[in-house]
Amino acid sequence: MTDIRHYDVIVSPSITEKSTLVSEYNQIVFNVAKTASKPEIKAAVEALFGVKVTAVNTLVRKGKVKRFKGFIGKQKDVKKAVVTLAEGQTIDISTGL
Repeated sequence: MTDIRHYDVIVSPSITEKSTLVSEYNQIVFNVAKTASKPEIKAAVEALFGVKVTAVNTLVRKGKVKRFKGFIGKQKDVKKAVVTLAEGQTIDISTGL
């Protein structure tokens, strides 16, 4: 059953060089809410995409301090989740929900 809260947990797929490399190992990288826990991420991915998740690893990328025309600004912190799928399971993240 798809709960509306699952859409708040998964923010977007992370499409980078490294995330496309880990897709060969049956892993998908998502940007998730900062308050999301591993069980919440697992439940959201399983409910939204209809796949079996075997593991969830999370990391928080701290925002960098950047200068723009002399003004100092800070990028936001981003929490990412590396989701490992069961054998034979796939997610096509290019199509969206």
